[in-house]
Amino acid sequence: MTHARTVPNRRRRTWVKTAVGVLLTAVMLFPVYWMLNVSFTRDQDMRKSPPDLFPAHPTLEGYRAVVDQQLPYLGTSLVIGLGTVALTVALAAPAGYALAKLRPRGRGILGFVLLAAQMIPGIIMAMGFYAIYLQLGMLQSVPGLIVADSTLAVPFAVLIFTAFMSGIPGELLQAAKTDGAGPLRTFWAIVLPMSRNSVVTVSLFAFLWSWSDFVFASTLAGGGAHEPITLGIYHYIGNNNQQWNAIMATAVVASLPAAVILVLAQRYVAAGVTAGAVKD
Repeated sequence: MTHARTVPNRRRRTWVKTAVGVLLTAVMLFPVYWMLNVSFTRDQDMRKSPPDLFPAHPTLEGYRAVVDQQLPYLGTSLVIGLGTVALTVALAAPAGYALAKLRPRGRGILGFVLLAAQMIPGIIMAMGFYAIYLQLGMLQSVPGLIVADSTLAVPFAVLIFTAFMSGIPGELLQAAKTDGAGPLRTFWAIVLPMSRNSVVTVSLFAFLWSWSDFVFASTLAGGGAHEPITLGIYHYIGNNNQQWNAIMATAVVASLPAAVILVLAQRYVAAGVTAGAVKD
C-alpha cells in the first residue's frame, strides 16, 4: 500500500517540477521572443495598445536595414572576435601549461594576480588603454580593440588551461622527455591536442566577450571608421528614433553567431569548464 502511494506522489512531483521549469524557461526566453516579434513589426504598429503578441502585418523592413547599414559593423565585430580568440589562446595556453606542468616559482602569487585582474572594472581598464593608445596612435583601430578585449579573456583562459592541463598524466610528458622532446615540442605535440575541450571553451568565451563588448568599443573606437556591432546598435538608439524594428532586427542578427557557436560547442564547454574539478 505504501509503495502504491509513493509512485503517484513521485509522478506528481515530477510533473510539478517540469511545469515550474517550463514556466521559468518561458519567462527567461520571453525577451528573446519579443525581440523577434518587434523585429517583424511595422513602424505604424509599434505603439498599439495592447501590443500584438504576433505581428499582424509582418515586415522585413528591419532586416533590410540590417543588410543596408549594419553589415560593416558585423564584419568588424567578426574580425575583432576572431582576433581576440587567436591572441587569447596564443597567450593563455602556454601560460596555463607552464603553471600546470613546469611549476615555476611564484605560481601561487601569479594565480592570485590572475584572479585579482578579473575584478578590475572594465571602465578603469578602458581609461588606461585610452591614455596608452593616444600616445601610440592606436585609437579607433581594430588591433587596439583586439588587444583590449584579450585582457578580459586572458586571466580566465589561463585559469581554465591550468585546471585542464593539470589533469594530463605526467607519464605522457615524461615519455616525451625521454624521447628527446623539449618543453615546447611537448606542449605543441602532446599537451595542446589533448586540451581540445579547454581550447574550445576559452575560444568561445573570448569570442562572446569581444562580440558583446561595449565599454572598450565606445571608449577606444567610437567615431572611427571601424566600429563593432554594439556601437552599430547604439547608433540606432536616440531620443527621436522610431526604427525599433531595425534595432531589434540588428539585435537578432547580432545574436545569431554567438547562439550558433554556443549550441555547437556546448559539450566541449561543459568538459572544459569542469576540467580539474575532480582529482583521481
